[in-house]
Amino acid sequence: MKLSDFDFALPEDLIATRPARPRSSARMLVATGDSITDACVSDLGQWLRKGDRLVLNDTRVIPARLTGQRRRSGDQGDSVARIEVTLLDPQADGHWTALVKPLKKLREGEEVRFGAGLSAILTAKVDGQAVLWFNLSGDEFDDALARAGAMPLPPYIAAKRPADAQDKTDYQTVFARNPGAVAAPTASLHFDEQLLQGLRDSGVAFSHVTLHVGAGTFLPVKVEDVTTHKMHAEWGEVNAQAAEEIAATKAAGGRIIPVGTTALRLIESAARGGQIAPWSGETDIFIYPGFEFRVADALMTNFHLPCSTLMMLVSALMGQDRIRRIYGHAIAEKYRFFSYGDASLLIP
Repeated sequence: MKLSDFDFALPEDLIATRPARPRSSARMLVATGDSITDACVSDLGQWLRKGDRLVLNDTRVIPARLTGQRRRSGDQGDSVARIEVTLLDPQADGHWTALVKPLKKLREGEEVRFGAGLSAILTAKVDGQAVLWFNLSGDEFDDALARAGAMPLPPYIAAKRPADAQDKTDYQTVFARNPGAVAAPTASLHFDEQLLQGLRDSGVAFSHVTLHVGAGTFLPVKVEDVTTHKMHAEWGEVNAQAAEEIAATKAAGGRIIPVGTTALRLIESAARGGQIAPWSGETDIFIYPGFEFRVADALMTNFHLPCSTLMMLVSALMGQDRIRRIYGHAIAEKYRFFSYGDASLLIP
């Protein structure tokens, strides 16, 4: 299975840099069996049945991108360097791993000041990443980060424009509640309260799970034999209530439809024993063609990067030839791609 099997040509002008407003007004491609229908996210209820269950990732994106200054005294006077930090993972001892640009301009023991009373000291460099110790913790850290930080927009958006205040709302789901992600579960960005209530009223049920999406979700696949690719690990949890709800829906003949690849990867991680069960920990599950799905019956997701692990995942669900036709249709009909783009509902 070659990396080139998942490649396609994407016109640059189809990469969305702002979301649709209102959220549920985004377009939605519906693929069921061999048919493709052009619809709208607000029409989602027409494609679902009473007794179906949507699985939502309730992770909350933190404003993980910080810009600060490093000051250094020398014989020629003080020198100042602009330092950009993207937080990755909190460590058990209170440190954070982070991406730092330019890392070569920061020495161990040096401090970076970000504003809002927030600063950090570089304590180590490990495999091209930084380990930082912040001067604040707990609620004080959260408050300062909210004031000093910006939303960590994906590279393909950040290359076109900087994050701004609007992104703090746009790049967050309406049901986000557990902080820890540095990337949004973007299929869920299409949901607003009106859509959620309409689905409830029609008999569609919801379960909430948590997968803290990491920056590794944007890392490219660098091996030609995709089966040898090593996924980044992300922390997630399927609690007892969610596991029981999903199992009961399956038993009653309802469909389990995760919203987003993150929710799908998490529930399939929790079902590696054969059936869904309560689960928490780090998952590096890699889903590519040939994968045996044990829980998910369909998927709502956005349109993904060529040659990405997410293209491999949707190909596993729908079949590689089918996905090529779906993506060909999406490009011809000028659907908007990636995090702020349009949606697809994929029903094998």
